[in-house]
Amino acid sequence: MRVLITGGAGFIGSHLADRLLAEGHEVRALDDLDPQVHAGGERPDYLDPAIELIVADVRDRPALGKAMDDVDAVVHFAAAVGVGQSMYEIERYTSINSLGCAVVLEEAVARRDRIQKLLVASSMSIYGEGQHANPNTGEHGLAPGLRPEAQLARREWDVLAEDGTPLVPEPTSEDKPLRPTSVYAVGKRDHEELTLAVGAAYGIPAVALRFFNVYGARQALSNPYTGVAAIFASRLMSGAQPLVFEDGHQTRDFIDVRDITRACSMALGSDTADGRALNVGTGKPTSVLDVAAALAKGLGVELEPRILGEFRAGDIRHCYADTRLAEELLGFQAEIAFEEGMRDLLAWLETQEATDQVDAAYSALAERKLTR
Repeated sequence: MRVLITGGAGFIGSHLADRLLAEGHEVRALDDLDPQVHAGGERPDYLDPAIELIVADVRDRPALGKAMDDVDAVVHFAAAVGVGQSMYEIERYTSINSLGCAVVLEEAVARRDRIQKLLVASSMSIYGEGQHANPNTGEHGLAPGLRPEAQLARREWDVLAEDGTPLVPEPTSEDKPLRPTSVYAVGKRDHEELTLAVGAAYGIPAVALRFFNVYGARQALSNPYTGVAAIFASRLMSGAQPLVFEDGHQTRDFIDVRDITRACSMALGSDTADGRALNVGTGKPTSVLDVAAALAKGLGVELEPRILGEFRAGDIRHCYADTRLAEELLGFQAEIAFEEGMRDLLAWLETQEATDQVDAAYSALAERKLTR
């Protein structure tokens, strides 16, 4: 099979390309080599020479059409990434993410007789706050909205029921109502809904995978809007304290990039998930403070995180995956434990140099009163 990966020179895209090559497929990548991700806008050294790279913006219709002309499957990963940045670069994020996806779909429709599969990267961010239960009433599957501003101003971080009872996080299922709280998240919802709707209308098998918090080698250490593990690592490697919002006990579902690419390969090679959106996570919550501690210990750095006691507009408290649907439809379960994945990430970090730009990113949010 010949596969096109948009965003294929990036963190997740390049790992998927490696996996597909190892499985005997041909891989073409289209990527604009954004300097925020790729220093100097150069082809990254880690990108396998066997991968044909077309350097172009995903909205460049002629270039995209050329890249798509003879492929059997399209994996759409190209996106502007960064929840905080999306809140003040609204037009750019909407253009790249929502309109970029539209261009991909129109070009795919023009080649629908050949294309056997569309796979799109969605995101856990589209859920907003994760699923919760009320320990007093026994209610499960609760879908709370954002915590009230007045509550957060009092530095009360838990998600509360109407009577003030702290709710308990539980695995977030695909059935939870979607409540995206950032421009980035709205764009990711567009990604999956556009892809599934167009795929169904034109008879192109399509799958949306809702990635949870992906970490691993090749994350851009100079990009202050990438995943929290890479952001914390760049701070620690530069001798600076990681900046932690709220109290650091908020939890996410951290999944190794190698598990993510295995799920993608399974979705490409099967029709059991066609037309569906699936969570891809570990099903295990990990706190932000636990991530900071694991990285500091592994890097041999005695730096405690700086707990800001501040909150960012749109931030959620807890969200981790209900993984049952991916297990049922794809037979997928994450295999790499957090501790093992962190060890491998740390081994890679020892070979890297980091450029810490977190203070500038924090200032950009603070100037716009997106932190309080």
